[in-house]
Amino acid sequence: MNEFATATPDTLPRLTLKGICKVYPTVVANDGIDLTVMPGEIHAVLGENGAGKSTLMKIIYGVTRQSAGEMFWEGQPVAVENPAHARSLGIGMVFQHFSLFETLTVLENVALALPGKPDLLDLARRIEAVSERYGLPVDPRRHVHALSVGERQRVEIVRCLLQNPRLLIMDEPTSVLTPQAVRKLFETLRKLASEGCSILYISHKLDEIQDLCHSATVLRAGKVTGACIPAQETPKSMARLMIGKDLPACEHTTAQAGGEVRLKLAGLSLASADPFGTDLKDLQLEVRSGEIVGIAGVSGNGQAELLAVISGETTLREKAPVLICGNAAGHLPPDRRRQIGLCFVPEERLGRGAVPSMALSDNAILTAATSKALVKRGLIDFRAAKAFSRECIERFNVKCGGPAAQARSLSGGNLQKYIMGREIMQAPKLLVAAQPTWGVDVGAAAFIRQQIIDLRNSGCAVLVVSEELDELFEICDRIAVIAKGRLSPTRPPAETSVEDIGVWMSGMWPGAESAPASTSNQ
Repeated sequence: MNEFATATPDTLPRLTLKGICKVYPTVVANDGIDLTVMPGEIHAVLGENGAGKSTLMKIIYGVTRQSAGEMFWEGQPVAVENPAHARSLGIGMVFQHFSLFETLTVLENVALALPGKPDLLDLARRIEAVSERYGLPVDPRRHVHALSVGERQRVEIVRCLLQNPRLLIMDEPTSVLTPQAVRKLFETLRKLASEGCSILYISHKLDEIQDLCHSATVLRAGKVTGACIPAQETPKSMARLMIGKDLPACEHTTAQAGGEVRLKLAGLSLASADPFGTDLKDLQLEVRSGEIVGIAGVSGNGQAELLAVISGETTLREKAPVLICGNAAGHLPPDRRRQIGLCFVPEERLGRGAVPSMALSDNAILTAATSKALVKRGLIDFRAAKAFSRECIERFNVKCGGPAAQARSLSGGNLQKYIMGREIMQAPKLLVAAQPTWGVDVGAAAFIRQQIIDLRNSGCAVLVVSEELDELFEICDRIAVIAKGRLSPTRPPAETSVEDIGVWMSGMWPGAESAPASTSNQ
Protein backbone atom coordinates (compact mmCIF):
# COMPACT_ATOMS: atom_id res chain seq x y z
CA MET A 1 0.00 0.00 0.00
CA ASN A 2 1.24 3.49 -0.84
CA GLU A 3 2.24 5.12 2.46
CA PHE A 4 1.23 8.52 1.05
CA ALA A 5 -2.32 7.39 0.22
CA THR A 6 -3.87 8.68 3.44
CA ALA A 7 -1.90 11.92 3.58
CA THR A 8 -3.77 15.21 3.21
CA PRO A 9 -2.51 17.99 0.89
CA ASP A 10 -1.18 19.84 3.94
CA THR A 11 0.86 16.86 5.19
CA LEU A 12 1.92 15.32 1.86
CA PRO A 13 5.69 15.78 1.37
CA ARG A 14 6.73 17.76 -1.68
CA LEU A 15 9.78 15.52 -2.16
CA THR A 16 10.82 12.22 -0.59
CA LEU A 17 14.06 10.36 -1.23
CA LYS A 18 14.58 6.77 -0.07
CA GLY A 19 17.90 4.98 -0.14
CA ILE A 20 19.42 7.13 -2.89
CA CYS A 21 22.82 5.85 -4.03
CA LYS A 22 25.15 7.15 -6.70
CA VAL A 23 28.30 5.19 -7.52
CA TYR A 24 31.06 6.49 -9.78
CA PRO A 25 34.11 4.44 -10.85
CA THR A 26 36.35 6.01 -8.20
CA VAL A 27 33.92 7.10 -5.48
CA VAL A 28 30.53 6.44 -3.86
CA ALA A 29 29.04 9.93 -3.95
CA ASN A 30 25.70 9.11 -2.29
CA ASP A 31 25.19 6.09 -0.03
CA GLY A 32 21.60 5.28 1.01
CA ILE A 33 20.33 8.82 1.51
CA ASP A 34 16.84 9.45 2.90
CA LEU A 35 15.41 12.96 2.77
CA THR A 36 11.95 14.54 3.08
CA VAL A 37 11.00 18.11 2.18
CA MET A 38 7.56 19.52 3.01
CA PRO A 39 5.66 22.31 1.19
CA GLY A 40 6.83 25.73 2.36
CA GLU A 41 9.91 24.28 4.07
CA ILE A 42 13.40 25.72 3.66
CA HIS A 43 15.59 22.66 4.15
CA ALA A 44 19.37 22.93 4.36
CA VAL A 45 21.78 20.21 3.24
CA LEU A 46 25.07 20.53 5.12
CA GLY A 47 28.39 18.83 4.56
CA GLU A 48 32.04 19.25 3.70
CA ASN A 49 33.26 19.57 0.13
CA GLY A 50 32.85 16.18 -1.49
CA ALA A 51 30.18 15.02 1.00
CA GLY A 52 27.76 14.36 -1.88
CA LYS A 53 25.49 17.41 -1.66
CA SER A 54 25.76 18.62 -5.25
CA THR A 55 25.47 15.08 -6.63
CA LEU A 56 22.24 14.58 -4.69
CA MET A 57 20.82 17.84 -6.02
CA LYS A 58 21.74 16.86 -9.60
CA ILE A 59 19.84 13.59 -9.16
CA ILE A 60 16.74 15.47 -8.02
CA TYR A 61 17.04 17.86 -10.97
CA GLY A 62 17.60 15.10 -13.51
CA VAL A 63 21.17 16.02 -14.45
CA THR A 64 22.28 12.53 -13.43
CA ARG A 65 20.49 9.30 -12.52
CA GLN A 66 20.84 7.50 -9.21
CA SER A 67 22.39 4.03 -9.12
CA ALA A 68 19.77 2.85 -6.60
CA GLY A 69 16.93 4.21 -4.50
CA GLU A 70 13.52 5.80 -5.03
CA MET A 71 12.24 9.36 -5.45
CA PHE A 72 8.67 10.47 -4.74
CA TRP A 73 7.22 13.76 -5.97
CA GLU A 74 4.12 14.84 -4.03
CA GLY A 75 3.51 11.26 -3.01
CA GLN A 76 3.96 9.67 -6.43
CA PRO A 77 7.04 7.71 -7.52
CA VAL A 78 8.98 9.54 -10.20
CA ALA A 79 12.11 9.06 -12.28
CA VAL A 80 13.32 12.48 -13.36
CA GLU A 81 14.67 11.93 -16.86
CA ASN A 82 16.36 15.28 -17.44
CA PRO A 83 16.26 18.95 -16.35
CA ALA A 84 13.42 19.73 -18.77
CA HIS A 85 11.36 16.99 -17.10
CA ALA A 86 12.29 18.43 -13.68
CA ARG A 87 11.15 21.90 -14.72
CA SER A 88 7.86 20.48 -16.01
CA LEU A 89 7.27 19.00 -12.54
CA GLY A 90 8.01 22.38 -10.95
CA ILE A 91 11.61 21.79 -9.87
CA GLY A 92 14.07 24.63 -10.46
CA MET A 93 17.79 24.74 -9.66
CA VAL A 94 20.42 27.43 -9.24
CA PHE A 95 23.76 25.74 -9.91
CA GLN A 96 27.04 26.38 -8.10
CA HIS A 97 28.80 26.07 -11.47
CA PHE A 98 26.75 28.19 -13.82
CA SER A 99 24.80 26.55 -16.65
CA LEU A 100 24.82 29.54 -18.99
CA PHE A 101 25.80 29.89 -22.66
CA GLU A 102 28.52 32.54 -22.67
CA THR A 103 28.01 33.66 -26.27
CA LEU A 104 24.31 34.39 -25.72
CA THR A 105 22.67 37.30 -23.97
CA VAL A 106 20.97 37.11 -20.60
CA LEU A 107 17.61 37.29 -22.39
CA GLU A 108 18.46 34.39 -24.71
CA ASN A 109 19.72 32.25 -21.84
CA VAL A 110 16.52 32.79 -19.89
CA ALA A 111 14.36 32.09 -22.97
CA LEU A 112 16.06 28.70 -23.45
CA ALA A 113 14.96 27.59 -19.99
CA LEU A 114 11.28 28.43 -20.57
CA PRO A 115 8.80 26.23 -22.42
CA GLY A 116 7.62 27.17 -25.91
CA LYS A 117 8.76 30.31 -27.72
CA PRO A 118 8.32 33.25 -25.35
CA ASP A 119 7.92 36.76 -26.72
CA LEU A 120 11.40 38.24 -26.20
CA LEU A 121 10.27 41.83 -25.67
CA ASP A 122 7.79 40.72 -23.04
CA LEU A 123 10.36 38.39 -21.48
CA ALA A 124 12.92 41.22 -21.26
CA ARG A 125 10.37 43.30 -19.35
CA ARG A 126 9.66 40.36 -17.03
CA ILE A 127 13.37 39.87 -16.36
CA GLU A 128 13.78 43.54 -15.48
CA ALA A 129 10.68 43.45 -13.26
CA VAL A 130 11.76 40.33 -11.38
CA SER A 131 15.35 41.51 -10.98
CA GLU A 132 14.15 44.88 -9.65
CA ARG A 133 11.56 43.30 -7.35
CA TYR A 134 14.08 40.98 -5.75
CA GLY A 135 17.05 43.35 -5.71
CA LEU A 136 19.10 41.33 -8.22
CA PRO A 137 19.96 43.83 -10.98
CA VAL A 138 20.30 42.13 -14.39
CA ASP A 139 20.49 43.72 -17.85
CA PRO A 140 18.77 41.37 -20.35
CA ARG A 141 20.83 42.77 -23.25
CA ARG A 142 24.26 41.87 -21.92
CA HIS A 143 26.22 38.87 -23.17
CA VAL A 144 27.03 36.36 -20.44
CA HIS A 145 30.74 36.25 -21.31
CA ALA A 146 31.00 39.90 -20.25
CA LEU A 147 29.42 39.33 -16.83
CA SER A 148 31.31 38.90 -13.56
CA VAL A 149 30.74 35.80 -11.47
CA GLY A 150 28.40 37.71 -9.14
CA GLU A 151 26.35 38.98 -12.08
CA ARG A 152 26.09 35.46 -13.53
CA GLN A 153 24.83 34.27 -10.17
CA ARG A 154 22.05 36.84 -10.36
CA VAL A 155 21.11 35.60 -13.85
CA GLU A 156 20.83 32.02 -12.58
CA ILE A 157 18.59 33.09 -9.71
CA VAL A 158 16.36 35.36 -11.82
CA ARG A 159 16.00 32.67 -14.49
CA CYS A 160 14.88 30.20 -11.84
CA LEU A 161 12.39 32.60 -10.24
CA LEU A 162 10.75 33.25 -13.63
CA GLN A 163 9.80 29.56 -13.79
CA ASN A 164 7.60 29.82 -10.65
CA PRO A 165 9.06 26.63 -9.12
CA ARG A 166 7.34 24.48 -6.49
CA LEU A 167 10.72 23.15 -5.35
CA LEU A 168 13.71 25.47 -5.67
CA ILE A 169 17.19 23.96 -5.29
CA MET A 170 19.91 26.49 -4.47
CA ASP A 171 23.54 25.34 -4.51
CA GLU A 172 25.74 28.03 -2.89
CA PRO A 173 23.49 30.87 -4.13
CA THR A 174 25.11 33.61 -2.03
CA SER A 175 28.76 32.75 -2.56
CA VAL A 176 29.37 35.85 -4.70
CA LEU A 177 26.54 38.14 -3.52
CA THR A 178 27.00 41.19 -1.31
CA PRO A 179 25.49 41.29 2.21
CA GLN A 180 22.78 43.63 0.96
CA ALA A 181 21.90 41.30 -1.93
CA VAL A 182 21.89 38.32 0.45
CA ARG A 183 19.37 40.02 2.72
CA LYS A 184 17.15 40.81 -0.28
CA LEU A 185 17.45 37.22 -1.52
CA PHE A 186 16.45 35.88 1.89
CA GLU A 187 13.36 38.09 1.86
CA THR A 188 12.51 36.57 -1.52
CA LEU A 189 13.05 33.00 -0.32
CA ARG A 190 10.95 33.53 2.81
CA LYS A 191 8.17 34.98 0.67
CA LEU A 192 8.36 32.02 -1.73
CA ALA A 193 8.23 29.60 1.21
CA SER A 194 5.21 31.40 2.68
CA GLU A 195 3.46 30.88 -0.67
CA GLY A 196 4.11 27.11 -0.46
CA CYS A 197 7.34 26.75 -2.44
CA SER A 198 9.79 24.23 -0.97
CA ILE A 199 13.47 25.15 -0.95
CA LEU A 200 16.53 22.90 -0.75
CA TYR A 201 19.42 25.11 0.30
CA ILE A 202 23.14 24.30 0.18
CA SER A 203 25.56 26.75 1.73
CA HIS A 204 28.80 26.71 3.68
CA LYS A 205 27.81 29.96 5.40
CA LEU A 206 26.43 28.54 8.62
CA ASP A 207 25.17 31.88 9.91
CA GLU A 208 22.95 32.03 6.81
CA ILE A 209 21.66 28.50 7.45
CA GLN A 210 20.86 29.46 11.03
CA ASP A 211 19.02 32.60 9.94
CA LEU A 212 17.09 31.17 6.99
CA CYS A 213 16.43 27.44 7.20
CA HIS A 214 13.71 25.56 9.08
CA SER A 215 15.56 22.24 9.16
CA ALA A 216 18.85 20.68 8.05
CA THR A 217 20.22 17.30 7.01
CA VAL A 218 23.93 16.64 7.50
CA LEU A 219 25.95 14.55 5.00
CA ARG A 220 29.41 13.14 5.55
CA ALA A 221 31.20 10.92 3.02
CA GLY A 222 27.97 10.45 1.07
CA LYS A 223 25.87 9.32 4.04
CA VAL A 224 23.30 11.04 6.25
CA THR A 225 25.00 11.44 9.62
CA GLY A 226 22.60 13.75 11.41
CA ALA A 227 19.82 16.32 11.34
CA CYS A 228 19.12 19.50 13.24
CA ILE A 229 16.94 22.58 13.54
CA PRO A 230 19.35 25.42 12.66
CA ALA A 231 17.58 28.01 14.84
CA GLN A 232 18.40 25.83 17.85
CA GLU A 233 22.07 25.51 16.91
CA THR A 234 25.08 27.81 16.59
CA PRO A 235 27.46 28.03 13.63
CA LYS A 236 30.07 26.27 15.79
CA SER A 237 27.77 23.39 16.71
CA MET A 238 26.67 22.93 13.08
CA ALA A 239 30.31 22.96 11.97
CA ARG A 240 30.98 20.23 14.52
CA LEU A 241 28.14 18.17 13.03
CA MET A 242 29.64 18.64 9.55
CA ILE A 243 33.32 17.97 10.17
CA GLY A 244 33.28 16.13 13.49
CA LYS A 245 35.47 18.64 15.32
CA ASP A 246 35.72 22.30 16.28
CA LEU A 247 36.77 24.80 13.62
CA PRO A 248 40.39 25.97 13.77
CA ALA A 249 40.89 29.69 14.38
CA CYS A 250 43.18 31.68 12.12
CA GLU A 251 46.38 32.93 13.74
CA HIS A 252 46.90 36.44 12.42
CA THR A 253 49.82 38.46 13.76
CA THR A 254 50.52 42.11 12.98
CA ALA A 255 52.22 42.71 9.63
CA GLN A 256 55.76 44.06 9.69
CA ALA A 257 55.99 47.57 8.25
CA GLY A 258 58.33 48.68 5.49
CA GLY A 259 58.28 45.67 3.19
CA GLU A 260 59.27 45.86 -0.46
CA VAL A 261 56.54 47.11 -2.82
CA ARG A 262 55.56 44.04 -4.86
CA LEU A 263 52.50 45.51 -6.62
CA LYS A 264 51.98 49.16 -7.48
CA LEU A 265 49.10 50.70 -9.39
CA ALA A 266 50.22 54.20 -10.36
CA GLY A 267 47.27 56.13 -11.73
CA LEU A 268 45.88 53.11 -13.56
CA SER A 269 43.05 54.06 -15.92
CA LEU A 270 41.46 51.85 -18.55
CA ALA A 271 38.39 52.12 -20.72
CA SER A 272 36.57 48.77 -20.68
CA ALA A 273 36.41 46.99 -24.04
CA ASP A 274 32.93 45.82 -23.07
CA PRO A 275 30.23 48.49 -23.61
CA PHE A 276 28.54 47.19 -20.46
CA GLY A 277 31.80 46.94 -18.51
CA THR A 278 33.31 49.32 -15.97
CA ASP A 279 36.06 51.82 -16.77
CA LEU A 280 38.94 51.94 -14.31
CA LYS A 281 39.69 55.47 -13.16
CA ASP A 282 43.00 56.61 -11.69
CA LEU A 283 43.63 53.64 -9.41
CA GLN A 284 46.38 54.10 -6.84
CA LEU A 285 47.50 51.16 -4.70
CA GLU A 286 50.60 49.61 -3.16
CA VAL A 287 50.90 46.08 -1.80
CA ARG A 288 54.10 45.31 0.10
CA SER A 289 55.85 42.08 0.97
CA GLY A 290 54.59 40.65 4.23
CA GLU A 291 51.07 42.10 4.05
CA ILE A 292 47.61 41.16 2.82
CA VAL A 293 45.55 43.89 1.17
CA GLY A 294 41.87 43.20 0.52
CA ILE A 295 39.56 44.81 -2.02
CA ALA A 296 35.83 44.71 -1.30
CA GLY A 297 33.00 45.78 -3.59
CA VAL A 298 29.71 44.91 -5.22
CA SER A 299 30.23 42.57 -8.17
CA GLY A 300 30.47 44.43 -11.48
CA ASN A 301 32.19 47.56 -10.19
CA GLY A 302 35.50 47.00 -11.94
CA GLN A 303 36.88 43.91 -10.18
CA ALA A 304 37.02 41.85 -13.38
CA GLU A 305 38.73 44.65 -15.31
CA LEU A 306 41.24 45.23 -12.49
CA LEU A 307 42.13 41.55 -12.19
CA ALA A 308 42.58 41.26 -15.96
CA VAL A 309 45.00 44.20 -15.96
CA ILE A 310 47.03 42.82 -13.03
CA SER A 311 47.16 39.23 -14.37
CA GLY A 312 48.12 40.32 -17.90
CA GLU A 313 44.97 39.11 -19.62
CA THR A 314 44.51 42.78 -20.55
CA THR A 315 47.68 44.62 -21.49
CA LEU A 316 48.28 48.36 -21.63
CA ARG A 317 50.14 50.51 -24.13
CA GLU A 318 52.10 52.01 -21.27
CA LYS A 319 54.34 50.06 -18.91
CA ALA A 320 54.24 52.29 -15.85
CA PRO A 321 50.66 52.07 -14.48
CA VAL A 322 51.29 48.47 -13.27
CA LEU A 323 54.52 47.55 -11.47
CA ILE A 324 55.15 43.98 -10.29
CA CYS A 325 58.15 43.32 -8.06
CA GLY A 326 59.73 46.56 -9.25
CA ASN A 327 59.22 45.81 -12.95
CA ALA A 328 57.04 48.01 -15.18
CA ALA A 329 54.60 45.31 -16.29
CA GLY A 330 51.59 47.02 -17.85
CA HIS A 331 52.54 45.72 -21.31
CA LEU A 332 53.67 42.21 -20.29
CA PRO A 333 51.66 39.04 -21.09
CA PRO A 334 50.65 36.64 -18.27
CA ASP A 335 53.61 34.25 -18.60
CA ARG A 336 56.15 37.08 -18.30
CA ARG A 337 54.41 38.36 -15.18
CA ARG A 338 54.57 34.89 -13.65
CA GLN A 339 58.29 34.74 -14.40
CA ILE A 340 58.88 37.84 -12.25
CA GLY A 341 56.95 36.44 -9.28
CA LEU A 342 53.17 36.71 -9.81
CA CYS A 343 50.75 33.88 -9.08
CA PHE A 344 47.06 34.36 -9.80
CA VAL A 345 43.77 32.72 -8.77
CA PRO A 346 40.84 33.87 -10.97
CA GLU A 347 37.32 34.03 -9.63
CA GLU A 348 36.03 31.65 -12.32
CA ARG A 349 37.64 28.33 -11.45
CA LEU A 350 36.22 26.15 -14.27
CA GLY A 351 37.40 27.49 -17.62
CA ARG A 352 39.90 30.06 -16.33
CA GLY A 353 41.35 28.55 -13.19
CA ALA A 354 41.37 25.06 -14.68
CA VAL A 355 40.58 23.38 -18.00
CA PRO A 356 37.56 21.16 -17.22
CA SER A 357 38.50 18.20 -19.46
CA MET A 358 42.17 18.08 -18.44
CA ALA A 359 43.68 16.04 -15.60
CA LEU A 360 44.71 17.84 -12.44
CA SER A 361 48.37 17.11 -13.17
CA ASP A 362 48.03 18.67 -16.64
CA ASN A 363 46.30 21.69 -15.10
CA ALA A 364 49.29 22.04 -12.78
CA ILE A 365 51.59 22.37 -15.80
CA LEU A 366 49.58 25.33 -17.11
CA THR A 367 50.77 27.65 -14.35
CA ALA A 368 53.65 25.88 -12.58
CA ALA A 369 55.70 24.82 -15.62
CA THR A 370 58.53 27.28 -14.90
CA SER A 371 58.38 27.80 -11.14
CA LYS A 372 58.33 24.05 -10.38
CA ALA A 373 60.49 22.96 -13.35
CA LEU A 374 57.73 20.84 -14.87
CA VAL A 375 59.04 21.61 -18.37
CA LYS A 376 62.72 20.99 -19.10
CA ARG A 377 64.36 21.85 -22.41
CA GLY A 378 60.96 22.10 -24.03
CA LEU A 379 59.80 18.67 -22.82
CA ILE A 380 57.09 18.11 -20.19
CA ASP A 381 58.21 16.15 -17.13
CA PHE A 382 54.96 14.28 -16.51
CA ARG A 383 56.39 12.45 -13.50
CA ALA A 384 57.25 15.76 -11.82
CA ALA A 385 53.82 17.16 -12.72
CA LYS A 386 52.07 14.18 -11.12
CA ALA A 387 54.26 14.43 -8.02
CA PHE A 388 53.53 18.14 -7.65
CA SER A 389 49.81 17.52 -8.18
CA ARG A 390 49.79 14.67 -5.67
CA GLU A 391 51.51 16.85 -3.08
CA CYS A 392 48.92 19.60 -3.65
CA ILE A 393 46.07 17.09 -3.26
CA GLU A 394 47.50 15.77 0.01
CA ARG A 395 48.50 19.12 1.52
CA PHE A 396 45.19 20.81 0.74
CA ASN A 397 43.04 17.73 1.43
CA VAL A 398 41.50 17.70 -2.05
CA LYS A 399 38.95 14.91 -2.38
CA CYS A 400 39.36 13.47 -5.87
CA GLY A 401 40.48 10.40 -7.79
CA GLY A 402 44.14 11.48 -7.81
CA PRO A 403 46.32 13.51 -10.20
CA ALA A 404 44.69 11.88 -13.23
CA ALA A 405 41.19 13.04 -12.27
CA GLN A 406 39.62 15.56 -14.64
CA ALA A 407 39.08 19.02 -13.18
CA ARG A 408 35.36 18.85 -13.97
CA SER A 409 34.99 15.70 -11.84
CA LEU A 410 35.75 17.59 -8.62
CA SER A 411 33.18 19.33 -6.48
CA GLY A 412 33.41 23.11 -6.63
CA GLY A 413 35.04 23.45 -3.25
CA ASN A 414 37.62 20.75 -3.89
CA LEU A 415 38.59 22.30 -7.22
CA GLN A 416 38.97 25.65 -5.45
CA LYS A 417 41.27 24.05 -2.88
CA TYR A 418 43.37 22.53 -5.66
CA ILE A 419 43.72 25.80 -7.57
CA MET A 420 44.59 27.75 -4.41
CA GLY A 421 47.10 25.06 -3.43
CA ARG A 422 48.65 24.99 -6.90
CA GLU A 423 49.39 28.73 -6.72
CA ILE A 424 50.43 28.89 -3.05
CA MET A 425 52.88 25.97 -3.46
CA GLN A 426 54.78 27.93 -6.11
CA ALA A 427 56.01 30.28 -3.33
CA PRO A 428 55.12 33.46 -5.24
CA LYS A 429 56.50 36.89 -4.50
CA LEU A 430 53.02 38.30 -5.21
CA LEU A 431 49.77 36.34 -4.96
CA VAL A 432 46.57 37.84 -6.38
CA ALA A 433 43.48 35.82 -5.44
CA ALA A 434 39.85 36.49 -6.37
CA GLN A 435 37.21 34.90 -4.15
CA PRO A 436 39.76 32.53 -2.55
CA THR A 437 37.23 30.52 -0.51
CA TRP A 438 34.22 30.68 -2.86
CA GLY A 439 32.08 27.55 -2.34
CA VAL A 440 34.55 26.02 0.12
CA ASP A 441 33.28 24.41 3.33
CA VAL A 442 33.94 26.08 6.67
CA GLY A 443 36.82 23.84 7.67
CA ALA A 444 38.58 24.16 4.32
CA ALA A 445 37.95 27.92 4.24
CA ALA A 446 39.69 28.32 7.59
CA PHE A 447 42.59 26.20 6.30
CA ILE A 448 42.96 28.25 3.08
CA ARG A 449 42.83 31.53 4.98
CA GLN A 450 45.57 30.29 7.32
CA GLN A 451 47.66 29.23 4.31
CA ILE A 452 47.30 32.76 2.88
CA ILE A 453 48.36 34.25 6.23
CA ASP A 454 51.33 31.87 6.43
CA LEU A 455 52.33 32.85 2.88
CA ARG A 456 52.23 36.50 3.90
CA ASN A 457 54.32 35.68 7.00
CA SER A 458 56.95 34.17 4.70
CA GLY A 459 57.29 37.53 2.95
CA CYS A 460 54.83 37.23 0.08
CA ALA A 461 52.65 40.20 -0.86
CA VAL A 462 48.98 39.19 -1.16
CA LEU A 463 46.09 40.98 -2.83
CA VAL A 464 42.67 39.43 -2.13
CA VAL A 465 39.58 40.53 -4.07
CA SER A 466 36.54 39.19 -2.26
CA GLU A 467 32.90 39.90 -1.62
CA GLU A 468 33.14 38.07 1.73
CA LEU A 469 33.55 41.00 4.12
CA ASP A 470 34.03 38.70 7.12
CA GLU A 471 36.88 37.03 5.26
CA LEU A 472 38.58 40.33 4.49
CA PHE A 473 38.31 41.48 8.08
CA GLU A 474 39.71 38.17 9.30
CA ILE A 475 42.85 37.95 7.16
CA CYS A 476 43.69 41.42 5.79
CA ASP A 477 46.12 44.00 7.10
CA ARG A 478 44.48 46.74 5.01
CA ILE A 479 41.14 46.91 3.18
CA ALA A 480 40.05 49.08 0.23
CA VAL A 481 36.80 49.25 -1.74
CA ILE A 482 36.28 49.40 -5.50
CA ALA A 483 33.10 51.17 -6.67
CA LYS A 484 32.23 52.40 -10.17
CA GLY A 485 35.80 51.79 -11.29
CA ARG A 486 37.37 53.90 -8.53
CA LEU A 487 39.44 52.64 -5.61
CA SER A 488 39.05 53.99 -2.10
CA PRO A 489 41.90 54.65 0.34
CA THR A 490 42.97 51.61 2.39
CA ARG A 491 42.16 51.22 6.07
CA PRO A 492 43.38 48.70 8.66
CA PRO A 493 40.43 46.50 9.78
CA ALA A 494 40.78 47.82 13.33
CA GLU A 495 40.12 51.36 12.08
CA THR A 496 36.93 50.60 10.15
CA SER A 497 33.90 48.29 10.32
CA VAL A 498 31.70 46.13 8.12
CA GLU A 499 29.10 48.91 8.20
CA ASP A 500 31.58 51.55 7.07
CA ILE A 501 32.88 49.35 4.26
CA GLY A 502 29.25 48.73 3.23
CA VAL A 503 28.76 52.50 2.86
CA TRP A 504 31.99 52.81 0.91
CA MET A 505 30.78 50.06 -1.46
CA SER A 506 28.22 52.56 -2.75
CA GLY A 507 31.09 54.88 -3.70
CA MET A 508 30.68 57.18 -0.70
CA TRP A 509 34.07 57.40 0.97
CA PRO A 510 35.76 60.63 2.13
CA GLY A 511 36.96 62.60 -0.87
CA ALA A 512 35.30 60.32 -3.44
CA GLU A 513 33.12 63.10 -4.84
CA SER A 514 36.11 65.23 -5.71
CA ALA A 515 38.09 62.46 -7.42
CA PRO A 516 39.43 63.76 -10.75
CA ALA A 517 38.38 62.33 -14.08
CA SER A 518 41.06 60.46 -16.00
CA THR A 519 41.81 59.23 -19.46
CA SER A 520 42.40 55.76 -20.77
CA ASN A 521 45.77 54.17 -21.32
CA GLN A 522 44.47 52.10 -24.14
